[in-house]
Amino acid sequence: MVPMTSLPALPGSSRHAPVKLTRKAKAAIVVRLLLNEGADIPLEELPEELQMQLTQQMGAMRFVDRDTLATVVAEFAAELESIGLSFPGGIVGALEALDGRISKQTAARLRKEAGVRQGGDPWERLRALGADTLLPVLQNESIEVAAVLLSKLDVKRAAELLGKLPGPEARRITYAVSLTSAVTPEAVDRIGLSLAAQLETVPLNAFETGPVERVGAILNSTTSITRDDVLEGLDETDAGFAELVRRAIFTFGNIPKRIATRDIPRVVKVLDQDVLVTALAGAKDAGLQPTADFILENMSGRMADQLREAVEERGSVKSADMEEATGQIVQAIRAMESAGELLLIVEDDI
Repeated sequence: MVPMTSLPALPGSSRHAPVKLTRKAKAAIVVRLLLNEGADIPLEELPEELQMQLTQQMGAMRFVDRDTLATVVAEFAAELESIGLSFPGGIVGALEALDGRISKQTAARLRKEAGVRQGGDPWERLRALGADTLLPVLQNESIEVAAVLLSKLDVKRAAELLGKLPGPEARRITYAVSLTSAVTPEAVDRIGLSLAAQLETVPLNAFETGPVERVGAILNSTTSITRDDVLEGLDETDAGFAELVRRAIFTFGNIPKRIATRDIPRVVKVLDQDVLVTALAGAKDAGLQPTADFILENMSGRMADQLREAVEERGSVKSADMEEATGQIVQAIRAMESAGELLLIVEDDI
């Protein structure tokens, strides 16, 4: 911004000495004008030092005549118009601008090398985390810090975390919440920054899902012979892991136990009829007749009769065709689950 060395006097007034305004004073004038006009200025995103300087400058000023205001606004507008492109200041701003466009590993490496923390309100970042991520923090920190964390979370998330804690520990933290009235905002900010920094130092996982989910997804797409052989081998190597994988697997044979009867008509509606007829026709030879019966019994009688007639006309089914058909049905059900259109039942007895 070009320094303003003189300003015209108000109409009818005597000429006075040239007015000199600092950049801080000009900034205070612009901010005050925008606030008067109802603009929502995110001043909280400024560094704390700049917020303090701006507040102190506004506190030191009294009034500005109309000609001075008009000149400052014109100068500010001219400077804005002259800007062709602006870049975020510093590595923090650059990382925020590129958030989601560079890999998490690269962002974490740059942040570590520059010795900077992730910008923004740390509590906003903490509130966005899941209960499973926050639970270890709650358990490893002091009761006082845990109470502050619990107080800054939304009620639903706080209740979820309390439910995951042992009774005595949950009661101690809940009581500590009653003692947080004297905690200063500065202390809360420091706690938030410390907790966020801890989570930022946690190594990034190379995979988005756990080993159980990955193995389960792979076996879901294999043939039943391969799947059974792998699970048998897992039983010999690690029976516990094999059991967890079985829970993650969803096959055509799991439909009676994992899909509610009321959802069968919606599943049938999205399936290709030829694929469904092939699966139903090959179910008996594949030892999956209970699944075929479950599907037919939980749809309208008219449609079930039509499918039974189509199954009789279809005759015998090759095992390869059966595998292909059941695989497509499983994929369709998984797609419905991912879209939130279907909720698979969890088998507690496995």
